[in-house]
Amino acid sequence: MEEDKLLKELDELKREHRELDQLIQTLDKDPQRCLFTIQRHKKRKLTLKDQIAYLECFLYPDLIA
Repeated sequence: MEEDKLLKELDELKREHRELDQLIQTLDKDPQRCLFTIQRHKKRKLTLKDQIAYLECFLYPDLIA
């Protein structure tokens, strides 16, 4: 039961990470881009990456990172 909840959260984090990656790429191509906004999105993406890594280590402790 708890594992299902964590797997669902992991999927949500991965989905948000992919969406942010696409958004950052799109914003980066825009000549009128706001660098502050891009930087904020990149920080959020890095935070998500850390959360994903933590959950994966918790769920799959025998995998080599």
